[in-house]
Formats: sequence, C-alpha cells, structure tokens
Amino acid sequence: MDAAQEAHNREAFRQAVVNTLERRLFYIPSFKIYRGVAGLYDYGPPGCAVKSNVLAFWRQHFVLEENMLEVDCPCVTPEVVLKASGHVDKFTDLMVKDEKTGTCYRADHLLKDHCKDKLEKDPNLSAEKAAELRHVLAVLDDLSAEELGAKIKGYGITAPDTKNSLSDPYPFNLMFQTSIGPSGLSPGYMRPETAQGIFVNFKDLYYYNGNKLPFAAAQIGQAFRNEISPRQGLLRVREFTLAEIEHFVDPDDKSHPKFSEVANLEFLMFPREDQVSGRAARRIPIGEAVSQGIVNNETLGYFIGRVYLFLTHLGIDKERLRFRQHLANEMAHYAADCWDAEIECSYGWIECVGIADRSAYDLRAHTDKSGVPLVAHEKFPEPREVEKLVITPVKKELGLAFKGSQKMVVEALEAMGEKEAMEMKATLEAKGEAEFRVCTLDKVVTIKDTMVTISKEKKKEHQRVFTPSVIEPSFGIGRIIYCLFEHSFYTRPSKDGDEQLNVFRFPPLVAPIKCTVFPLVQNQQYEEVAKKIAKSLTAVGISYKIDITGTSIGKRYARTDELGVPFAITVDSTSSVTVRERDSKQQIRVNVDEIASVVKGVIDGVSTWADILWKYPTHSS
Repeated sequence: MDAAQEAHNREAFRQAVVNTLERRLFYIPSFKIYRGVAGLYDYGPPGCAVKSNVLAFWRQHFVLEENMLEVDCPCVTPEVVLKASGHVDKFTDLMVKDEKTGTCYRADHLLKDHCKDKLEKDPNLSAEKAAELRHVLAVLDDLSAEELGAKIKGYGITAPDTKNSLSDPYPFNLMFQTSIGPSGLSPGYMRPETAQGIFVNFKDLYYYNGNKLPFAAAQIGQAFRNEISPRQGLLRVREFTLAEIEHFVDPDDKSHPKFSEVANLEFLMFPREDQVSGRAARRIPIGEAVSQGIVNNETLGYFIGRVYLFLTHLGIDKERLRFRQHLANEMAHYAADCWDAEIECSYGWIECVGIADRSAYDLRAHTDKSGVPLVAHEKFPEPREVEKLVITPVKKELGLAFKGSQKMVVEALEAMGEKEAMEMKATLEAKGEAEFRVCTLDKVVTIKDTMVTISKEKKKEHQRVFTPSVIEPSFGIGRIIYCLFEHSFYTRPSKDGDEQLNVFRFPPLVAPIKCTVFPLVQNQQYEEVAKKIAKSLTAVGISYKIDITGTSIGKRYARTDELGVPFAITVDSTSSVTVRERDSKQQIRVNVDEIASVVKGVIDGVSTWADILWKYPTHSS
C-alpha cells in the first residue's frame, strides 16, 4: 500500500472513532453552543467513567503498591515558584504569525506538516529529498528559532488557511498568567505541571516520612498550557489532567529493592544510538537495558517496567507501545536520563508518559530561591574524619579590586570544586596571583593571594547532608485515554450483514459501565427480576444500565457494544438468566442469585471469562 493510501485509511479510521466517541458522549468540544474553544473538551458520562477508572487503577498500581505520599496542591501558583523552576523564562514554544491576518501557528508544527505531506503525497519526490525531509523530522525538536525560520522560508511554507507569508519564529510563553488578590501586585500563573507543588513541600514530606529516603510523592490534578494552535483532539489541549510521581532518592544509590520483579519484562525500546543511526525500535529486557547502561539506573528502569505494566493492563496494545530515549539535545541540561512511553495511534507515535531522572535540579533551584534548605541527611554509625575544603574570600580586598562585581566574584570563588581550588592555591603560592574565569561576568579576572585563602581542614562528621535526586514519571491522562479509545475500537458486521457495528473492546477494568440488564420482553415478572439483579449489582459496587425499551435484543446488544460494556445480562426466565460476553458474543446461563458474584469476579480480575465459560452451561441464542 502506498503512503497516500495509508494516510487516507488512518484518517478514515480516526474519523470513525471520533464520530462514535462524540455521538455517544465520551467527550465533546466545550462550550459547543457558543461554537466551542479550540483545545478545550468536556468528558460526558461514559468518558468520565473511563477516566475515573483509569485514575483509580493508577492509584492502585502506583500509590498503593509503592506506599507513595499523595498530595493535592492548588492550580494557581505564585510567580516566584515558577521563576525558580525556570518556567517563567524558558517554558516557551516558537510561534509564527500570518503577516496579514495575525493568526498564530506553532512554527515546528508547520514544518512537520510540510515534511509529512511531501513524504506521503508527492509521487515525484527524489530519494535524496525524501532523506532530507526525514532528517528534518528527526531533528525537529532541536532546531533553534533561526534554523526553523530558515527552513520555513527555504521550503516556501505559508499560512495554511490564507497562503499569506509568515513572520520569523519567536518564543511564546505557554503559561496562563493571572494575578492573585485584587491589588494586581502579586502575579501568578495557572500551573503548567503538578510537580512544583511536590518539590516545594519536600521538607515537610521528608519529615512526615520519618526523615527516610527513598520515598515518592504523587499528585493527580489539572494543568494548563496556553497552546498556540491546538489540534489533534484530546492529544493537544489547553487544560488537562496530569498524574505525576516524584521519587526522591540518594544520588549515590539509585538501586531499587523491587527491580528484580520487573527485570525480565521485555518490550520495545528505542535507545538514543538506534534513533541516530536510523535503526528501528527493538525488544530489550529491562534488566539487560540497565546492566548494559542503556538505561541509567535501576530506579529509572523499575519505573519504566511499572509504566509498561500499567499501560498494557489498561488495554494499550503492546505492539504499538515503545519507550524512546531522549536524544542528548532534547534533554534538559540537568537531566541524567529521560525516556518517553510513546503510543502509536492514527496521529503517529504520541508521547503519553515521560520518565525522567531530573537529578537534584528542582530541589536545588527552590533551595537557592527560597533560602530554605531542601536536603536529606544520612547519619553515620561512627563519626568520620574528613578533609574539608575551606575557601575564605577576603571581601575587603575583593571590594577594592572589583567594586560592583565583588558579590559575583565572591560567589564564583566559593563555588569552586576541589580540583580547581587546589590548582588556584598552588598558583597563588608560586606566583602570587592567578587567572580566574567568572561565568556570571563572562570574563577572566586576576585574583591576588591577598584576596582569598584556600585550605584543607580535618573535621569530624556525624552525618552527610545532600540534595536528593528525583526520578519523575509524569502521565498525560487524556492522551493515554485517547490512545486507549483508538486501540480498543473495531467494527464487525451485524447479524444480517447489512451494516458495520462499532465496538470498544475495553478491558472490564476500564469499561465505563460493567454490564447491562435487559428483560427479553416487556413483562412485569421479568422487570421485577431485572430490578432484583440491579440491586444485587449495586450492593457489590458494579455499574450497570437497565434497558427496558421494547427494541429488539440485537439492537440493544449493539447499543451497549458501542459503549464498550463487557457483559450483557438478559432476563428470559424468573430463576436463571443469560450472560453474553461482548467480543466473543458467547453466552452462559447463570442462576439469578449467583449473577452478581460471577460478574464481580471477572470485573475484579479474580476469574476470567474462560474460567466461567468452563464452569457454567453455555446458551446458544
């Protein structure tokens, strides 16, 4: 099949899924009667149920399993917090404007669309040009504003709607700004992630945990990003639910006691080297990936394994799930290693979970800005004698020499590492002065031996004080749910073969409604039995829907298959009923009194459909 046909099929499949989701009210554009707002969506009843099932499973799989400390912090965040974290200065995307209408577009998206379009739809594309476009797609995240602008001009890319020329790309901060209180003097932002709320509470959480490491804190909540030109439905929105974990660990010991539980899991991994050399993702056991140094450490590897289990239990197809390592250039300067769980859907490979070893960056940044030390302590069983480097700048001498820059020189001297400090000490003793580069001034200055004393002193230490590293799995819940919708959707012919029926094959775990109850025909006795069954289902906490309309049973089945309901109970006598499984359409007969416990067993994963099929008589309709 050629690329154009494949693109057309993907588009048609997506349309079928989205039409079904919107018609059955899984989700709809927000404020629809006012023509909606791009990037904002409402979840309807089945969508809410799927989302709450996904979040309940997330809590069970991560928070309960790992004994995490769950917190819930406000969405409105004071500017000072996001200034410290770097968001105020750096949380930007590059934007271009239509020079006539002023409409804004994300520069990298326009370039990406142009390259994909050419590759899929241009039959006259030379092999050389195709390779060049593929290379652009591979390094897209890496291009500076200048490079991006040059490519847009070079390829003659114009505004998609009007074909007008575009401005040069410039950065746009994605945070929604607000002011806290009526005076307007206290600026704030809607949080772009939930993580900062956990970092600023580190000291209290560490104390709550008995001053012990490692420990993890977790938070589920809304985050906000003022996307430049949101599209792709639920995948790129301006308000979304994040579930984030911050696992705090000693930077000198990133082993994990439970790593052996996941070490043998094997799944598609896409290491940096393979991406750069143009190889495809390959199956690697996570234990091997860690021992070979592909994944930086055991704790990071453990979470990658746990994320794989989480996503596949939800119903994500393991053949369309891969873990892609960040390239050196797309990784933050402080990060030790980063992997994204990417899920393939009709839009391509979509990043749904980020798993990053952010080292000690965040806690250090908040320590510096707030003046509150966010540190951990390791008490030694016996006091240890250590040699401590002592750097004492002579502020009076430095003040005379450097005047207004004195503070920066003092800070730079105090921040010297041991090797650099001992080299300076030797030079000062030999020559009486030394050259010294001050980064914050961006120049080399001359330090005289009267300006600083450098020595090593022996000290007894009873404990080690350090800033913990943090390993952060961060889940985009809306993206995971959308990919789950696509992976669960299929069509099958109706009984008489005259139409295609839509089905969502959700696992019972995430299905919005667990079963439906139908009286076969409308009569008083059957309706009484249906109500009795409904009552017993409610008692064991199973969601259900009763359908007593006179519609044919086939139509009623089709209606619930389209909502992804796994089991349909049909009342056709007063003592026993039939249970139909959605995907196989097989039916068994079960006594009315047993029905609730049978369904609950399968829903909770205690038994499978195969188990009960073997145990109860089958019923052929």
